Amino acid sequence: MKLAKYLFTSFSITFVILIIITFMFKITTMKKFNVLVAMVLSVTMLFSCKTWQGMDNTKKGAAIGVGGGAAAGAVIGKVAGNTALGAIIGAALGGAGGALIGKKMDKQAQEIKTEVPNATVERVGEGINVTFDAGVLFGFDKSDLSAVAKENIQQLAAVLNKYPDTYVRVEGHTDDKGTDAYNLGLSERRTNSVVAYLKAQGVAANRIQGFWYGKSQPKVPNDSEANRAINRRCEFSIFANDKMKTDAKKEAGQQ
Repeated sequence: MKLAKYLFTSFSITFVILIIITFMFKITTMKKFNVLVAMVLSVTMLFSCKTWQGMDNTKKGAAIGVGGGAAAGAVIGKVAGNTALGAIIGAALGGAGGALIGKKMDKQAQEIKTEVPNATVERVGEGINVTFDAGVLFGFDKSDLSAVAKENIQQLAAVLNKYPDTYVRVEGHTDDKGTDAYNLGLSERRTNSVVAYLKAQGVAANRIQGFWYGKSQPKVPNDSEANRAINRRCEFSIFANDKMKTDAKKEAGQQ
């Protein structure tokens, strides 16, 4: 009876995960879906265990590395495409080394929350996702940074400079108003403005990558002005560089 209940729980979780990821990442080909099914099944047993309950982000990052390996994160990143979440998960180290990275990211995320009050900060696996509403950074239909925007980016850059062993991915997004070409151009100009200002604040150029997606990656449906405001955003993905991963592996005895 217990086995039947456990299996039912496991496959229920698998189904829910597949539906959520398929919707979030717009998985439309059977090949991608089959790869995703295999990956999710490989880690479902872990996710349904009682020990998963109550884990903090650091422990969950380590568990993902043990249950599915960094390869599982890489699969999600590949299937997800060029998204902030995919970049973080795809860069995961996993295992004991991943847990050590997670602890460092916990500390950095808390510092960003404290020092950059206008940002939304989320810990994701072994990385950090920082989001600014575009209204905080830019005027309507503008790509030049406002005085308030510069202050916010200065605050973020100050924290980033304290933790040099990370990469920073900057993404620009718009709502659905206007043509694809126009929105893509606007998000490109905004992303470049943010990247340039980060560099001006001393964040090393080799740490930063800029990407822009126009209206192609909404977080929520563009069916109201409130939702469009959410989709007009600039996202920062912060994740370990090669040095941090190498140091974490050595400290954890993984090499």
